Amino acid sequence: MPYFDAASAAPLHPVARQALLASLDEGWADPARLHQEGRRARLLLDAAREAAAEAVGCRPDELVFTPSGTHAVHGGIAGALAGRRRTGGHLIVSSVEHSSVLHAAEAHEAAGGSLTRVAVDRAGTVDPAAYAAALRPDTALACLQSANHEVGTEQPVAEAADICRAAGVPLLVDAAQSLGWGPVPGAWSLLAASAHKWGGPPGVGLLVVRKGTRFAPRGPADERESGRSPGFGNLPAVVAAAASLRAVRAEAAREAARLRELTERVRERVPALVPDVEVVGDPVRRLPGVVTFSCLYVDGEALLHELDRSGFSVSSGSSCTSSTLTPSHVLRAMGVLSEGNIRVSLPPGTPAEDVERFLAVLPGAVAGVRARLGAPEAAEAAGGTADALVVDALGRRCPIPVIELAKVIGRVPVGGTVRVLADDEAARLDIPAWCEMRGQEYAGEEPADRGTAYLVRRLV
Repeated sequence: MPYFDAASAAPLHPVARQALLASLDEGWADPARLHQEGRRARLLLDAAREAAAEAVGCRPDELVFTPSGTHAVHGGIAGALAGRRRTGGHLIVSSVEHSSVLHAAEAHEAAGGSLTRVAVDRAGTVDPAAYAAALRPDTALACLQSANHEVGTEQPVAEAADICRAAGVPLLVDAAQSLGWGPVPGAWSLLAASAHKWGGPPGVGLLVVRKGTRFAPRGPADERESGRSPGFGNLPAVVAAAASLRAVRAEAAREAARLRELTERVRERVPALVPDVEVVGDPVRRLPGVVTFSCLYVDGEALLHELDRSGFSVSSGSSCTSSTLTPSHVLRAMGVLSEGNIRVSLPPGTPAEDVERFLAVLPGAVAGVRARLGAPEAAEAAGGTADALVVDALGRRCPIPVIELAKVIGRVPVGGTVRVLADDEAARLDIPAWCEMRGQEYAGEEPADRGTAYLVRRLV
């Protein structure tokens, strides 16, 4: 069964498996002890740290291993803010950061700190000038991901790092998605990553704090990992994580070129194979194996299940697959369509034949879901009978509000309006996105007795 969800967790690399099994016999002892078993474990830990530091491009004594990438992010943000508390309590993040960063930022704000969220464009890219504009005298820390986990867009980290360094502000980079492909460029100050993103075992993260960066670890003091990650670490998993990082780096250049060709094939052919599709994310500055698109008139959860039944494991940022029933914060920040969202993230080694089979299966899967939802096959032509119509979609989840809008837009004359009543949060994003895709005018929203009224003016 083709697995196309490597951005969530990459399959365990064969080198990681070998290193894990071997170190289970050699790395079980406490590396802080002086006896023979402890010294043997310490040698394994030191070798893993040196290998990981070489891959990151930092000194071994700047890198510590953590229980997860999320732990590294939370510890890095908390420690950097505490180390610069005399400067102030202002934190800068992009609006498309991973939820681990945003959760840490929200906790900081709830504790009395101040927070600036930097917006992105429709490709999901931040403007480095926006980071410069967000800097204040009391800015303690800025955060910027190296590449987005949902749409694959790479961020201008080096430019942002130069801006922050000139202002004397450290930049923390979430490099979880990109570190397996190469080191993060620029004069960043802190970096976090997670081994299961590059084919290492789950339960291992890494945190880098470059020399000269003010940092005060939070929580009780601990003698392990420079006090930045307390507790007895999972040494066999750490060894496997470092070994797999070195292995994927050795294959990265060749595999990146091959996966870029495959994802470009998906980007180009999906809009031709499936009507009413928006491919999102930067078309050039993006991760090699990630391509994301959204389909109008499609329930994301239903499409995921349909593809799963057809033998393809994919992911989605659609609100229709979320327990919160709200659109992905990434897609919302980009202002793109969220319904029927599919993220294809290819692991290294993906055969071209699997991508071709996916492209052959996708049109039928989308058509089947649309048919079950009663989606229109095409917008009705001119010949409207009323200057204004009301669509009552209260209590109905995406993509039903947009489907109902598409069914009636042809019933109003050019210049007429449709008023869509909806209480699904996704409608706030998907109705404007539908208007842009179909050449109609989104005239804004207004309060209603229940939910919100979204106004659409017919232009074509």
